[in-house]
Amino acid sequence: MLMLFFYFLPIQNNTLLVSSMNSSKTTPSTPLLSAVTSSSSDGDDDSPVERYGLEDVEYQLSSVPVCGLPSYKSLAVLSGHVGSVSCLALCGEFILSASQGKDIIVWQQPDLRQFTKFGQGEGSVKALVTVGHKVFTAHQDSRIRVWKVSRRSENVFRLVDTLPTTKDYLGKFMKQSNYVQTRRHHKRLWIEHADSISCLTICNGLIYSGSWDKTLKVWRIADLKCLESIKAHDDAINGLVSCKGLVYSASADGKIKAWGKEGDNSHSLKGILEGNKDVSLNSVVVSEDGRVVYGGGSDGYVMEWEGSLKLDSWKLVCKAKAHEMAVLCMCLMEEFLCTGSADKSIGIWRRDADGGLCRVGIVRGHEGPVKCLQASPHCVGGGFLLYSGSLDRSLRVWWVPKDSAKTEEKNHPTIQY
Repeated sequence: MLMLFFYFLPIQNNTLLVSSMNSSKTTPSTPLLSAVTSSSSDGDDDSPVERYGLEDVEYQLSSVPVCGLPSYKSLAVLSGHVGSVSCLALCGEFILSASQGKDIIVWQQPDLRQFTKFGQGEGSVKALVTVGHKVFTAHQDSRIRVWKVSRRSENVFRLVDTLPTTKDYLGKFMKQSNYVQTRRHHKRLWIEHADSISCLTICNGLIYSGSWDKTLKVWRIADLKCLESIKAHDDAINGLVSCKGLVYSASADGKIKAWGKEGDNSHSLKGILEGNKDVSLNSVVVSEDGRVVYGGGSDGYVMEWEGSLKLDSWKLVCKAKAHEMAVLCMCLMEEFLCTGSADKSIGIWRRDADGGLCRVGIVRGHEGPVKCLQASPHCVGGGFLLYSGSLDRSLRVWWVPKDSAKTEEKNHPTIQY
């Protein structure tokens, strides 16, 4: 069975040439869905996606500059969710998107066809991560659900467990000391979240879940057991990210906290990164080397902290007015920082050698706030692919040229320390 894919060639005048060619069937580059073959999407011709035809076409990427900066058009618009797109995950040749309408869609690259859909009726999805052959989804009903590819059908995901597991419940519900006060006259087991789970991250064989109940819980992937519950913040936890053995949590209390674990000991607080006063931090991302931490705030500002060599202290090095409305999500691709906002736009930024941020592009096209972003690690035609999910229920695909860094906004309001 053959399938068609696109390759990108950069040509002059900010134009991208898209060509199609035949290729033999490929094997997924990730253990997730490793039993899946690319031929299973061949019969789905009605997938609701706007994309290129099979003939060679030229696509103008930057036709109308905004404030002297490139403004990009989307390569594809993927629709099919019944609710607002809340989270994204890239996994090899697949893109996973989930929505507040309780559904999860797996899209197959590079033709961007809908490969399969699952999770309907299991609660509004707030976050998702992939581990091996499994997908972990966090829900508004304060549960984490575990999905696995069915052995009988390669494009069917089965619900295999829910966290906390029944085994975990049975081992703890009889002992009164396992109950904690969550609200007045209301107690729960410490392994349970008492409110929506807003974010997930993975580190060293563990899954971390952050919740609006202000706690951070730690789960072991091997047996799905809850190992620890941390009273992490004074307000809702909105974002989690892990890097170099540390887990960073961003909260509506205006702080980012770094957590570490040594050996079999419990997690301990390694540092606190303070943001603007009375401003909720909605998102946190960390550079690949772990030295630079970015936080996106409800006031539209992006703050940048630089860590010491031992990652035991951090200092604020700059903050930039990124958007007119709240920053809801961020992602990093090498020296580029992408920010999604409630103002429906995406900002493209480049980090200077001295620690400052320069805005080098603006992405517009969504009809609702941009809720989630993911950048593909693969270089395509001198740039990278950026995926964005929005409250307008669509998933869009953009091509961001790396040479856009040559065009910088000189007078953007950035404060360096």
